[in-house]
Amino acid sequence: MDIITKPKVEIAPDLLRKLEEMTAEEGQVIVHCISGGSLLYDSYIRIWPTTYLYDQHSDHASELVHVENISMAPEWMLVPAGYVAYYSLFFTRLPKSCSMFDLEEVIPQPGNFSAKNISRNNTDVYYIRL
Repeated sequence: MDIITKPKVEIAPDLLRKLEEMTAEEGQVIVHCISGGSLLYDSYIRIWPTTYLYDQHSDHASELVHVENISMAPEWMLVPAGYVAYYSLFFTRLPKSCSMFDLEEVIPQPGNFSAKNISRNNTDVYYIRL
C-alpha cells in the first residue's frame, strides 16, 4: 500500500471541483485508488460494502456509501494484463478530532484491501495505491 501525495493521474478539473465541494458540504471522505494488475495475466477486483475508515484514536468507523469505477461484491471487475484500475470510494465523515485513520475492507476471506496510517488532511480527499 502506498499513500500518494502527488498523484500522476489527472482527474477532470470539473469533476475534481465537484467532488471537493461535496466533501466540504456533506462531510464525505473520498479515497481515490489505483490497483495494478499483473503484467502477464488478467486480474479481477471488487470492493465489499463492509469497507470502513477507522479512526485510530477512537472507536469511530466511517461507512462506505458510494463507489465509482469498481464493482461491488459479489460482482468482479476485470483488470486486463498490463493495466491498472482507477476508482473512487466515498465514505461518511470522520470525526473532527481524527488525525490518522486506516482503510479496511472487512471480508470473510484473504485478500482484503487495506491501507494503514493515513494522515488526515484538510480536504478529506486522498490518493492511495492498493
